[in-house]
Amino acid sequence: MVKQEAIDLNDTMIALPRGGYLVQTPAGYVQFGSPPETIKDTMKFPMGVPEIFVLPEKMFNWIKGISIAEIEFPLYWNYFIRKKKTLIICREEQFVKMKKVLEESVFGPEVFNIADDYSSNIDQSLVPDILSEMNYFRSNNKLSNMVQFGIFKNNSFSHNGISITIEPDGNYKLFFNHKFTADIPGNIEYKTTYLIGERLPEPYLPPLFGVTCLGPSHGFDPEENTSGFIIWLNHQGIMVDPPVNSTEWLVDSNVSPKFIDSIILTHCHADHDAGTFQKILEEGKVSVYTTETVMKSFLEKYSALSDVSPEYLMSLFDFYPVKIGSPLYINGGKFEMFYTLHSIPTIGFRMEFQNQSFVYSSDHNNNPELHNELLEKKVINRKRYDELKNFPWDSKVIYHESGVPPLHTPIEFMNKLPDEIQKRTVIYHIAKKDFPENTSLTLAKFGMENTLYFETEAPLHEDAYQILSVFKRLDFMSDLPVWKAQELLDIVVTKKFSKGDKIIEKGTIGDEFFIIYSGNISVESEGLEQDKIYGPYDYFGEVAIVTEQKRAANVYAGTDVILFTIKKDKFLNFIAGTEFEKILKKVAATRSIETWNLLSMNNFFKLCTPTQKTWLESIFIPHKIEKPETLIKEGEILHTLYLIRDGEIEVYKDGKKITTLEKGDFVGSLERLHKNIPALYTFKNKKPVSLFAMQGEDLKFFIDKNPGLLMKFTYEIMEK
Repeated sequence: MVKQEAIDLNDTMIALPRGGYLVQTPAGYVQFGSPPETIKDTMKFPMGVPEIFVLPEKMFNWIKGISIAEIEFPLYWNYFIRKKKTLIICREEQFVKMKKVLEESVFGPEVFNIADDYSSNIDQSLVPDILSEMNYFRSNNKLSNMVQFGIFKNNSFSHNGISITIEPDGNYKLFFNHKFTADIPGNIEYKTTYLIGERLPEPYLPPLFGVTCLGPSHGFDPEENTSGFIIWLNHQGIMVDPPVNSTEWLVDSNVSPKFIDSIILTHCHADHDAGTFQKILEEGKVSVYTTETVMKSFLEKYSALSDVSPEYLMSLFDFYPVKIGSPLYINGGKFEMFYTLHSIPTIGFRMEFQNQSFVYSSDHNNNPELHNELLEKKVINRKRYDELKNFPWDSKVIYHESGVPPLHTPIEFMNKLPDEIQKRTVIYHIAKKDFPENTSLTLAKFGMENTLYFETEAPLHEDAYQILSVFKRLDFMSDLPVWKAQELLDIVVTKKFSKGDKIIEKGTIGDEFFIIYSGNISVESEGLEQDKIYGPYDYFGEVAIVTEQKRAANVYAGTDVILFTIKKDKFLNFIAGTEFEKILKKVAATRSIETWNLLSMNNFFKLCTPTQKTWLESIFIPHKIEKPETLIKEGEILHTLYLIRDGEIEVYKDGKKITTLEKGDFVGSLERLHKNIPALYTFKNKKPVSLFAMQGEDLKFFIDKNPGLLMKFTYEIMEK
């Protein structure tokens, strides 16, 4: 477990390890802010999970890509375990949003037509009555039975002797029986907490077929990561319901997150969808696969939390609608989806790849006794019963959830399966303490070191597939025509280097272009204020080729490295006339130690990957201003933004100076430029200033290809 700060339970206010604050009162705990999985912290406390929650003003953290108002699991705990209501205290404008989030999570979408998720050529009598199944699991429960809302009026709310006020600075004060108890910060920070396992000694190289468990357990288990896994398929990764912090864990485990550009989202419970936005907000656009029904629910939920429209959220990723009854192909694997038996619309899938087959049950009660009961009560019809009965147990690899019925498959049933099936079955979504000792079943184990590998026949064109999968990650080559792809395969050479090897020597002639397939390289040059390290799918060596100058830095293999290389003449011929050629020429004209240092010191740009920084360098235009000038005027549409190289820029609002920007600071608003919204501030220089200008069209293109960065940047606060 990542080291946590010690918590003094004798203090009135407790800073929770994952973020948020707990205040002890005679009426019980009051929790301010609720980042994902804080229930795993409070379950261990003397008074247990709070029954009172105060929502932060901003319910979504765009830097981390997570909700900081995750009340879903505390609500389940209080209602189903304690038989008590949860009190949610919020601002008036938050009431409708949070109500929508909980209704979507607990009861599923209010209006949907499951038939829309099925292929048009399928027999409509095979379409299950999912609403009937959902109503069965609801058992006449209503949200009003589970939760009550308290609304701040005039920035104040009182309940059972507890009084909470919102102060002018956004912080809170809590009183009990009119006696001051605690000051609580209004800004809720999220503290990344996760199991790490063993860090791999060398960077991970994805296999033909394997499965890595990101978390083997459920949302109420304080000892293990919450459920999620990666299917490694054809040397690329597909995340299935990623838990929070999956990317940080991958990096710490010596695995490049760039190997994963796809997500399968099975349903919208917090322990299955909480990490999805974190992946979406990374470099480039990720592909998300699910049904229209599940996607609509996901968008409704996160639109309410993040306060942006479903349409805008959709622009952050590529959505591939699943049609049940029609196969879907991802990374060379054939996926066939099906709706499981659960309380909200949930999909599982069977996958075939080469000589292997894999089935994932997702959240699903696979107990035949329940199926018989549902048939007798006419909750399901005979065809749905037959579908549930004919679960694909014949798959060579079975990844099956288990847990507390009626929403999950009892472990007792799984342990009674024929021994031959048990030996092919990995149990998932269950606490270690609940797993039977005497069994042929395998318990999913977290960590890269516990990745399961399956012997698989190599595809006919395996090497070509790997080369093309790397080059397609270069955004300027993503639309490569077939004839250019053929040319690419003719000119690429694979080279391997051992850790410490010198790949490029400073001062030599540049005769080769490099793209990293696996491993890390380091660039060493005088004046760099931050290490320049490149990883998978990053490229280097292009400046010397384009400019015909000598190499400007030494490049070493930081680990064992596999590179795809192209000789100079072949590379220049290949990119001639393309957008990539134009970009590289711009990079060659502006890239320097200075540009890298500026990007690394800026609060926003330091969040960018090396590839994104290289792209930004390509749109920099040196710009000097000798006399006082207004660069951007409040109320006018933005056309150009700037990065300060040297000097100062003063910022004004309504004619009043509010701050001064200095070297490395960003001038303007990326969000307002992208959305064509008038500037909120005026930016002026009084003395000579040196800048890098970035034209609006170039920035818009960059953001369109890396949409998650825009929302991270809106989280920046200009005033110092």
